[in-house]
Parts: sequence; structure tokens; C-alpha cells
Amino acid sequence: MSTSEPLQHDSAARGTWDDVRDLPPSAKLVAKVLEYNETMTQQQIADETLLPARTVRYALNRLDEENVIRSRFSFSDARKRLYTLEIES
Repeated sequence: MSTSEPLQHDSAARGTWDDVRDLPPSAKLVAKVLEYNETMTQQQIADETLLPARTVRYALNRLDEENVIRSRFSFSDARKRLYTLEIES
């Protein structure tokens, strides 16, 4: 893998809100929180949604399966990942 390849999905594979429609309520809530807050860590999402960390992790995995989020390592703390909503308009 070259260093220029994206960490997750390329923009051609982006999902839409229609892809989110049939997901569990927790995934929809996480998507909406990311829509309003742009980039957040898993802990920040859990704090904002009041969902348990395990539920947030599940929701993020489901959103990732639908190609509607992008994640990258945090520059300030490499142990954490930052999540961003990536939905086509």
C-alpha cells in the first residue's frame, strides 16, 4: 500500500442518507451528531449522544459499512481516531 492511498474509502464510494435510513437508531443518531459537529472522537460522540461506548462503536462500524463516515488517526493522540461524516449531497 502506498502512503498516498486513503485510510478508508475514496470519494467515489461515498454513501447517501438513503444508506443510513435502514440502519439502527443509534447509527442514525451518531450520523446526525457528526453532521452537526464535523469531526469527533468516539469518546466525544459517546458524551454527546449519551450512548454507551460499545453502542457508539457498533454504530460507527455500521456507518462505515455504508461508506458514510471517514476515519483517521488523531495527530494530537495517535491512540484515538477522528470520525467525519462523508455523505454525498
